[in-house]
Amino acid sequence: MVSIHVRPPEIEDRLLPGHWEGDFIKGAGNQSSVGVLVERTSRLVLLAKMEDATAASALAGFSAKLNSIPEPLRQSFTYDQGKELARHQELAAATGVRVYFCDPHSPWQRGTCENTNGLLRQYLPKGTDLSVYTQDELDAIADSLNNRPRATHAFHSPFEVFAATLASASQPQGGKH
Repeated sequence: MVSIHVRPPEIEDRLLPGHWEGDFIKGAGNQSSVGVLVERTSRLVLLAKMEDATAASALAGFSAKLNSIPEPLRQSFTYDQGKELARHQELAAATGVRVYFCDPHSPWQRGTCENTNGLLRQYLPKGTDLSVYTQDELDAIADSLNNRPRATHAFHSPFEVFAATLASASQPQGGKH
């Protein structure tokens, strides 16, 4: 495991997009779960349906969601030390992201994801059986959050900020000719 303490400083300052935080939110009796991905710069949320809380499900779900993002916008992934990410080396190989781990019992080191989990509980209350949600329903919940204006973005939505990031990333770089 690579510690969050060796993560490059540009990840911390949120100036460059493509750095993600992740977590599992668990349902009733810890029998069901949903994978949460949050981009640190835009606060864009992606949700992944998980079959269970195993490392195999985390690998499949997080790989699929991360690979749905253009490669320049998937640089790193910061996670807690949950056993569901035991296959983090395979995740890194499958997606091209560098994986960093927080210190044990330090959820504030992934504060964006923890805040997002709180927002998600408006849609997915604690004690809910999360296995009843389809991927389409989870995508609709993520879309709702991604279209909610945020004070941190001068009341632009995460989707607007992410779209602007995509547009600027696709502009050719270079000087005048």
